[in-house]
Amino acid sequence: MRIVSIAVSRKKGTRKHSVDTVELLEDYGISGDAHAGKWHRQVSFLASESIDRARDQGLEVTFGDFAENIATTGIEWKTVPVGTRYRLGQTALVEITQIGKECHNKCAIYYKAGDCIMPKEGVFARVIQGGIVRCGDPVEQLS
Repeated sequence: MRIVSIAVSRKKGTRKHSVDTVELLEDYGISGDAHAGKWHRQVSFLASESIDRARDQGLEVTFGDFAENIATTGIEWKTVPVGTRYRLGQTALVEITQIGKECHNKCAIYYKAGDCIMPKEGVFARVIQGGIVRCGDPVEQLS
């Protein structure tokens, strides 16, 4: 289980741009990302396998297009129970707080991609312990 992409954006509801490294801040989220804050959806995750399936269905998408912060390989996020904790890299620790989400309006992502898989396959977490996270870092399930 590894991080294959990290992406951030300054505005909610928009595509995120890829970066190599981010700092996760305890009980806040990713430094500089629009979704950071004192709430339960500080960091979003999506399986790279889900993005691959969207591509296989003809969508021209890449990492960050679904507004996910972190894409991983080897984890089927939509099956992970709320409350599960994961270590990211050396020190960061997150706890899953929500599976999927309700989209009230079709956002820019939907119109660009033709569909959005985040509402069905993405998960959200809060940061329990901060740290630096890089593409290629391991992801370890703790509980």
